[in-house]
Amino acid sequence: MRESAAERHDRLLGLVRERGSARVSDLASQLGVSPVTARRDVEELAGRGLLDRVHGSVSWPQESAPGAAAGPGSTSSGLVLGMLAPSSTYYFAEVIRGAHEAAAKAGARLILRISDYRPQEDQSRTEGLLSAGAEGLLVAPGWQDPGDPAAFGDWIASLPVPTVLLERRPTAGSPLDGLDRVCSDHAHGVLLAVRHLVDLGHGAPLLMARADSPTAVAVRSGYAEALAVLGLRAPQDVIDSVPAELAPDAFEQAVQALREAVLSGVATAALIHNDVDAIQVVQRLAELGVRVPEDLALIAYDDEVAALADTPLTAVAPPKREVGRHATELLVERLGRSGGAPRRHLTLLPQLRVRDSCGARLP
Repeated sequence: MRESAAERHDRLLGLVRERGSARVSDLASQLGVSPVTARRDVEELAGRGLLDRVHGSVSWPQESAPGAAAGPGSTSSGLVLGMLAPSSTYYFAEVIRGAHEAAAKAGARLILRISDYRPQEDQSRTEGLLSAGAEGLLVAPGWQDPGDPAAFGDWIASLPVPTVLLERRPTAGSPLDGLDRVCSDHAHGVLLAVRHLVDLGHGAPLLMARADSPTAVAVRSGYAEALAVLGLRAPQDVIDSVPAELAPDAFEQAVQALREAVLSGVATAALIHNDVDAIQVVQRLAELGVRVPEDLALIAYDDEVAALADTPLTAVAPPKREVGRHATELLVERLGRSGGAPRRHLTLLPQLRVRDSCGARLP
């Protein structure tokens, strides 16, 4: 089977870590790839902060070497921490950034593997982290479907090093439930959004959401909980959202369903997961004669790019960077203990960032 880019990156990092430094041309020969491919790989890994690159050579970053200088107020621990994430962009870019900052402050080195939301590859990616010298792990599995934790999660509980789960809530009572974890409380974030719209004088808002990630699933369940807490009933079924670029017909169908709900008076407010979808929905609704916020008050979920919309979108902002930071601090603390300390489930609360898309309070 053809080697993937991620697997080749694992081998490249392993070679550099063993040697301390290497010429790019030598790495190309060792990896069995062209010099162009090796240079491209090196540029990508250097861009992630996983390698240092100077004049045709690469080296293992000095911050990870024993005795290397650490950041202000920290001492070098010489620890190597591994992080498995489903993506290095959008939501998880901030989680990774927070983890990297906390690792640097502790004098530790953070190395990264990306699964591209392919949970069947999580285990091999994590084994790559261990082979690269990781002494502790931050793990955000690439689960998407409800059955993924059972199908692709049991191996995590048997990892040979301390492990902290990130933004993942396993089934209560399962082996994974006994691991340390740090998560955003998405149910609380949805409640903030629904309550804000109701306080502005709207009835229960519609939910338009994806169903292709743990965050999306948590937003959907949080919506039902929020309506129950506030004594409200959903104006209609959840509108299933899909990426416009991947399924344009299904996206158009979802937008038309939202437009019909607005024009028929079923709802005057909506919560949309995620930001990118929300921006595209607002643009398409405008083409169809539905204005935000005049005709529809709208809140987005994630707050990655919501502020950049033509009409800046009010958004729920999960504490992504803080999740990465607290998880890394917990892992470093766990590695410094001889054992016996109780496991911890740390839940962080999202914030609501109010902008223009909800409009003023209704008369």
